[in-house]
Amino acid sequence: MGLELCRIDDRLIHGQVVVGWGQPMGLRFIVLVDDEVAASDWERELYRMGVPPDVDVIFETVDGAAARMAEFMNDARPGILLTGDVEAMRRLASLSPALRAVNLGGVHHRAGRLQRLRYIFLSSDEERALRDLEASGVSVTAQDVPGARPVPLADVLSGKGD
Repeated sequence: MGLELCRIDDRLIHGQVVVGWGQPMGLRFIVLVDDEVAASDWERELYRMGVPPDVDVIFETVDGAAARMAEFMNDARPGILLTGDVEAMRRLASLSPALRAVNLGGVHHRAGRLQRLRYIFLSSDEERALRDLEASGVSVTAQDVPGARPVPLADVLSGKGD
């Protein structure tokens, strides 16, 4: 089993991740990769409250997650790895060749971003980072919920995915 989904979602842990993705997967652990959250007791507790008690939540920095990636991939339980932004996932992939697929799940509107899908808004730097990820051999697709069709990165960037 191990990591079944590596997802970029700026909301990190929320109902769509825990219920929408987690229940069909039989989710047993979540790796939340965020340097700031990993350093904040208050934020860690806040995210932990949104998760059922039978699901472990592991908080890691990008460097910490990269060092433990083999452990997460080889865990006997099904799990999800989350980053809140493209840059954190790009950094993680550059440090861990084990990361082979990334799901764009929710990158919402912010100044400087253009809408690519109804749930994906990207800046030019984020687009470049995603292209670099794909060029390095990481499969990048967008998919907001498990029942939706995965949208290849080329279609996301051209706006043809919706």
